[in-house]
Amino acid sequence: MLDEDREFYQRELASFVPPRIFDAHAHLHTKAQFRGALPDWVSAGPDIVGLDEYRSRTAEVLPGRDCSGLFFPFPNVNVDEAAANEFVADEARRDPASRAQMLVLPGMDPEFIRETVRTRGFAGLKCYHVYSSEAPTWNATIASFLPEEQVKIAHDEGLSITLHMMRPRALADATNQEAIRRYATRYPNMRLILAHAARGFNPHHTIEGIGCLRGLTNVWCDTSAVTEAGAFEAIVNELGVERLLYGSDFPISHFRGRSVALGDSFLWLSARNTDYSAWYGDMRPVLVGLESLRVLKLACRHLHLSDSHVERIFFGNAAELFGID
Repeated sequence: MLDEDREFYQRELASFVPPRIFDAHAHLHTKAQFRGALPDWVSAGPDIVGLDEYRSRTAEVLPGRDCSGLFFPFPNVNVDEAAANEFVADEARRDPASRAQMLVLPGMDPEFIRETVRTRGFAGLKCYHVYSSEAPTWNATIASFLPEEQVKIAHDEGLSITLHMMRPRALADATNQEAIRRYATRYPNMRLILAHAARGFNPHHTIEGIGCLRGLTNVWCDTSAVTEAGAFEAIVNELGVERLLYGSDFPISHFRGRSVALGDSFLWLSARNTDYSAWYGDMRPVLVGLESLRVLKLACRHLHLSDSHVERIFFGNAAELFGID
């Protein structure tokens, strides 16, 4: 956290962010969970990134706010999912207002998932494309990493599912649209959260595809790591403010840079791939979490949302979804 991040927050966000927050998209992990080489950002960080580390780091970005969250492991092919799930469940249990999702792989026995959810108190399931058998996984169909039998378990147990859909055009892709509608319609007691504003890193994909969710009462979207306002606006316009959940994507929230729409895709800007020198000014990128909050503020202004609407996005909607007092 640099001085420019603190100045940015005070100038842009201090008067916007409500006092109570439920973060609907946050990852916890330990280095010991990884069976192979550690990702660079994990290697450079603490050995244990649990609830205490989350709150300490979040307090840097959101000072003075009361933060709870929906926590799940960081999905990686080198992660020991059993150890990761046990750690996240234990950490979330320390806070009565927090919840945990179980990391699930497509080959897991549905009854094993059911038993683990009941035993460990998970509020939902977290799937991810890296476990798909389809290659390349960034073109994976939803069913290849979220099989229908797991969705049925979520329906039976009243669980949430956080889904980071793939395929180049995200929600504008007809294959994704069909799978989401089929799962949501066939399993109405399953509560589906479409991560990253329905993967709206390129907002035009969410804007184009959002109509496919019309009439589905068990679908929400989170704001995590999205740094373009258009996707948030499309979600609220089509689904209502009640269907948007604030999410940070911690620890991605503490990376420096942002994602920008580019043609029919998007590009993550960071010090690794971007020369920030410019003749017309001093380029000082801030944290992804701050960029995402600023575009959420922009969307709320464009939509003329009231303070109570903003409070719903940051806490109220998740409180209703997860039964939090």
